[in-house]
Amino acid sequence: MKKQTNKSELTPKDIVINNVFTYFNAIFAVIAVLLIFAGSYRSLTFLPVVIANALIGIVQQLRARSVLNKLSLLSRSSYVVLRDGQQLSLASEELLAGDIITLEAGQQIPADAIVMDGLIAANESLLTGEADEIEKLAQAQLLSGSFVVSGSCTALLTHVGEDCYAARLQAKAKEVREKPSEMIHDINLIVRIAGIVIIPLGCMLFYQAFYVNGYVFKASVESMVGAIIGMIPEGLYLLVTVALALSALRLAQNKVLLHDMRSTETLARIDVLCVDKTGTITNNNMQVVELFDPTGVAVKKDNCASCNLLARYAATVPDANATMEAIRACLEQISSATPTSAFNVNNVLPFSSKNKYSQVDLMDGGSLRFGAPEFVLDASILGICKDALTQRTARGQRVLVFAQADTTGVFKPLLFVSLVNGLRPNVSETFTWFGQQEVRVMVISGDNPQTVSKIAAQVEIPHADQYVNASELSDEDFATAVTKYTVFGRVKPEQKKQIVEALKAQDLRVAMTGDGVNDILAMKEADCSIAMGTGSDAARQAAQVVILDDDFSHMKQIISEGRRDINNLLRSATLFLYKNIFSMLLATCAILFAWVYPLKPSQVSLVSMFNIGVPAFLLAMEQNNKKQHGRFIYEALIRAIPAALTSFCAIAALVALAPVLKISETDVGVGSTFLLSIAGFMVLFELSRPFNLWHACIFVGCVAGFIGTAFFLSDLFAITPISFDATLLTGAIAVIEILLMLCLNLFGIFAHKHLSFLQQ
Repeated sequence: MKKQTNKSELTPKDIVINNVFTYFNAIFAVIAVLLIFAGSYRSLTFLPVVIANALIGIVQQLRARSVLNKLSLLSRSSYVVLRDGQQLSLASEELLAGDIITLEAGQQIPADAIVMDGLIAANESLLTGEADEIEKLAQAQLLSGSFVVSGSCTALLTHVGEDCYAARLQAKAKEVREKPSEMIHDINLIVRIAGIVIIPLGCMLFYQAFYVNGYVFKASVESMVGAIIGMIPEGLYLLVTVALALSALRLAQNKVLLHDMRSTETLARIDVLCVDKTGTITNNNMQVVELFDPTGVAVKKDNCASCNLLARYAATVPDANATMEAIRACLEQISSATPTSAFNVNNVLPFSSKNKYSQVDLMDGGSLRFGAPEFVLDASILGICKDALTQRTARGQRVLVFAQADTTGVFKPLLFVSLVNGLRPNVSETFTWFGQQEVRVMVISGDNPQTVSKIAAQVEIPHADQYVNASELSDEDFATAVTKYTVFGRVKPEQKKQIVEALKAQDLRVAMTGDGVNDILAMKEADCSIAMGTGSDAARQAAQVVILDDDFSHMKQIISEGRRDINNLLRSATLFLYKNIFSMLLATCAILFAWVYPLKPSQVSLVSMFNIGVPAFLLAMEQNNKKQHGRFIYEALIRAIPAALTSFCAIAALVALAPVLKISETDVGVGSTFLLSIAGFMVLFELSRPFNLWHACIFVGCVAGFIGTAFFLSDLFAITPISFDATLLTGAIAVIEILLMLCLNLFGIFAHKHLSFLQQ
């Protein structure tokens, strides 16, 4: 008998391999061998940075993995299993073929099985793409990867592990959770382009220096390596990995589990948050407020024949949802000479979100039904009870009807039940915060729209009074309805998906929260999905984010983490791109004009350390809640290109004018180092605005670190004294470079304001 397996998570060995054996590390290794062979040991100053990058990545990912694995234990599904005559509670991966398990509403079917006893409705949408609920009677086949929508049963597991749909389940669940990441895509694009360009450019630079200009092997290798190191974004991808791992770690410490670390970026960019009422705004602890007759008069359950019928009904249906548990808890105290007994029935229809009711057909004829009044009663009968129902729904209560079919098959109300859920703590403050962060909140619920609207108003959701009954909308109406209404009531599962699709059709990024099987389709369609820890297995498995302690206020931290990553990595990417673009331009120019690349590897390492590496990592740790609207790569390029062009022009001018003034190549290299660093520090200055104590410390510390290192470790980084003519020329070009950068920055500010005005 096989166990189920899980191959999705990275092992410590995988993490080490992914951080050590990378494409760019291979290039660094080749470069190091060439430099050692050439005897240029001083040019190996980049190696400590490369090693440190790999070690930081390994340590942070292992740390995050440890915390997330512990947290995942709290989120994993468990099942009641009968094995060898003993009843056990086991995780899905511990199940064996031949086990007998109990399945209830909201649970995921973990392996292929056959129903032995009971009746359920199953949703196989993750396997077949069809949203319809399929009734499963005794001897019916169950497929792993589907979910129990309603009812309960015992089932015999026939195939587990790779012998059944379990492997496909994991792939399908991954499809649900993993959404495209704009930031990751753009950073991968930057890294790929750099990886493709550096090989031919490096070869041509070496050929030009060694064969065309006749330089010795050592000088030719140094020239080539100086250009290549400048073009490699050696810390950018690592920075992304570490930033996402640290975000996942911080969230895990607050009981938030990320199935996909990139989901924080998606949430940070959302325009609309769709929430379910039950389980998100309210908790799952439902209580019966009142029992009343069709005239609206409250009844006492101890002296009510309809209450006795409802108690027997509750003992008959297999539903284990919060509503029916609240009914059972309320009616179990009814005084009776004998315990409440179940009905003898021909058929039982469990509750489903599609029907909005449950039903039993009695052996002696007749039927009883319990559910939403709009779906149980005819319009004429509903109109008679309208005032009594409206009074309760206006107070935010959920009203259900218990009805009996007459001889004509028309259901007549016997009893109404009003229920309430308690509000989750801090939800009002959380929704207020969303409004401040330019995120629209919509409430989608299967309950009465007036009830949902009242509860939405209680938690201060803007425009909560704008509600609609989704059962009255056609498929074509949703495109308009999502622009007009905030609250949607009486929504069926497939309609939740339609709402999300309609919002996405307007180029809006949509997040969806849910806690039940009826939310799966919409969660799968949304850009990001969030589930509560006490929700169903179905919702937790499909979601990218799981809030294990059900504290909805964690949403603020999740979005803040995503915005921290986007904003800080945007600044870091700008710093890396500045150096990469400059190096590519200067290398291309050197090849075209038969120059020797002026910067040595150690000089590039010095600039990279204090212009890019140190400030990028320090800025990436900062809290930053600003919402970014532009495309990641465009924003980074717009910020990096002016500085890269300025540095390129300045150093190209220095290289071109040096022979005229008889300035040595050594002096040109030192002068180029300072020109490159000046533009880099101006970029860092702009990225640090508005200045606070942390930004000031980073900027001043990096400038001081650069000057101090250049002075005290001058031999290590090839910073030698330069001639008076070289100093004069470098100083003059530096002044022009600074003025040009200031003009470009002013133009950028003006253009940004102008574009913002046009967009309004």
